[in-house]
Amino acid sequence: MPALAAPHHPALARISAITLALAGLSAAWLLQPAVATAEPSKQQEAPAAEADETGGKKLLEAPVVPVPPLFTEADIDRAKEALPGIVEKAMERTGVPGIAVGVVYKDKVIFAEGFGVREVGKDGKVDPDTVFQLASVSKPIASTIVAKLVGDELVGWHDTARSHNPAFALSDPYVTANATIADLMSHRSGLQTGSGDLLEDLGFDRAYILSHIDQQPLDPFRATYHYSNFGYTAGAVAAAAATDMQWEDLAEEVLFEPAGMKTASYRHADFLADEDRAHIHHRFPDNRWEAVYDRDPDAEAPAGGASASLNDMLRFARLQLGQGTLDGKKIVDADALAATHVPQMIPGAPSSPAARVSFYGFGWNVSYDDEGRFRLGHSGAFELGTATNISFMPGEDLGIVVLTNGMPIGVAEAIGASFLDVAQNGKVTVDWVGFLGHVFDQMRAAEAPKIDYTKAPAVPAPAQKLSSYTGRYANGYYGPLTVTETKGALSMTMGPLDAPTTFALTHFDGDTFSFETIGENANGLAGAIFTLGEDGQATRVVLDYYDRTGLGTFVRN
Repeated sequence: MPALAAPHHPALARISAITLALAGLSAAWLLQPAVATAEPSKQQEAPAAEADETGGKKLLEAPVVPVPPLFTEADIDRAKEALPGIVEKAMERTGVPGIAVGVVYKDKVIFAEGFGVREVGKDGKVDPDTVFQLASVSKPIASTIVAKLVGDELVGWHDTARSHNPAFALSDPYVTANATIADLMSHRSGLQTGSGDLLEDLGFDRAYILSHIDQQPLDPFRATYHYSNFGYTAGAVAAAAATDMQWEDLAEEVLFEPAGMKTASYRHADFLADEDRAHIHHRFPDNRWEAVYDRDPDAEAPAGGASASLNDMLRFARLQLGQGTLDGKKIVDADALAATHVPQMIPGAPSSPAARVSFYGFGWNVSYDDEGRFRLGHSGAFELGTATNISFMPGEDLGIVVLTNGMPIGVAEAIGASFLDVAQNGKVTVDWVGFLGHVFDQMRAAEAPKIDYTKAPAVPAPAQKLSSYTGRYANGYYGPLTVTETKGALSMTMGPLDAPTTFALTHFDGDTFSFETIGENANGLAGAIFTLGEDGQATRVVLDYYDRTGLGTFVRN
């Protein structure tokens, strides 16, 4: 079996990172991709040499040696016939409400079916035209859009972001001046994983977030990999600025309309307006699935805000395998598109000496399988209720798309892995649902708060009088925070001034209170730790959940 490529996201920002930890596990073609070439199914021998008339040597063109296909058509047919059973067993086992799966082989859609329902408790069935939120599968779509601009010579991969968007800034002046579109779209700007994500959870818009990520600390530029939604977004926004178009309009004009992707959009409002949409579902601790959340990813649209039907994503798959051409029409320059498939960064060290290295390109995971064939893929995930995966074996002219309306528990990836398993081995040889489900569970456990605020000390120190903590506190990154007392209880309010969020504060111990975190990255209770001055009034409060990179201190005005 091909080895599972190293995850393309680091620790779980929270679900932007969840697929990343799959990197390095030995088992699934989906997260593994490798370098794109004009003829990915062929490999070259070393160039031969012959003597010229002067006795010197001249290089001959390298002969091309075809690589035998890994699969026969009978293998693919067998795997295709097994797919419905694979999906139905995964749904029965996990309870995921709805799934759409499609396979492209030799430029033909050979499978496209919907399973389950768009919303738990309602009759609407999932079909190939049902629209799903794609989460981070938005990234390879975005890099394809930028590749279109590169092919049209409107931008270059190595143009600096600032040359097209003068407002672009990071915390280091050198990085601000030199960070390129390529740097930002391959996660090597130095921005740490999750930079800006907590602002998005609070409801801040793209303009606010991109204008404040210059406060985020940076790791070494071009020497470290961190999966950053808003770094990626900044790169895409810079490319769009070169056309004087908004990202959402640009996507429609240069990709969705030419490729006939009729349902595809980077606007959350378009997703909500489609009656045939898959509502997102969160699984609760009692294994109950409910469509209780709305996930608005407009702020990070290029990185996570696309939505589309299975049928449209299969057109996108054919475009990738067709090297930028679809139904005989050239949509994206082949060389510009191929650049998105080339390794740019190593997400992390191999998990063991025997493990293969996998890479990140421009919006793609890139790796090689056991036979040396390259794989392209990407997963998408919203903890609030979406999990998707798109995977390719370009040398086999094969791709599979899996869209689900349930939170990420490994099902999308497991279906792709099972399909390939049957094609290669005649049957499913690994419990992919169980194996990947365990991996996702481990990643969630790693994201648990360092302090368990559900377990108060047996004899907590008393709080001061509540008026000691009330007042207004300033923070240059998150904006103002206001602590108020109502009927003997404290609460705090923060976020955009036109739509703030109020959090109830519960006494924990001494001058520390707890509050419930919100949004995509929520992980339970967090702490609000007040510091009191000599006059008995709080001078500052640190919100440990928002202090991951040292930006969570609010100082009394």
